[in-house]
Amino acid sequence: MTNTEQNPFQHSTLDDDNAQLNENTNTSDDDRLFGMLIYLTSFFGSFFAPLIIWLIKRDNSPFIDKIGKDYLNFFISYTIWIFVSGLLCIILIGLILIPILSVLLFVFTIIGAIKAYKGETYLPPLSIQFIK
Repeated sequence: MTNTEQNPFQHSTLDDDNAQLNENTNTSDDDRLFGMLIYLTSFFGSFFAPLIIWLIKRDNSPFIDKIGKDYLNFFISYTIWIFVSGLLCIILIGLILIPILSVLLFVFTIIGAIKAYKGETYLPPLSIQFIK
């Protein structure tokens, strides 16, 4: 897929919205560390720990602000997808979808942490942008 044919559910660091952020790739080590921690703390405090880090650090760095928004969009989207899959358990499709979504949630969280530590933004596939 080229940059002009972006998946509407996935935004990468090549988006026009992120062009200014990516031109300034001089993110500090602290910014990248806190960006990575937003994703990694989700394993221990699913929603509240990343939210607290984002709320405290978002004014200090546009990079952390973008990472925090991407994580919250990711979390809200996958919560919706898992809820819908739970409803679909009535017709047995959800029994297949919930384990798949759980694995994707784990894998995309690790990928997001690695990309944040490299200084890149990442909005995983199937994420809907609620917070812009």
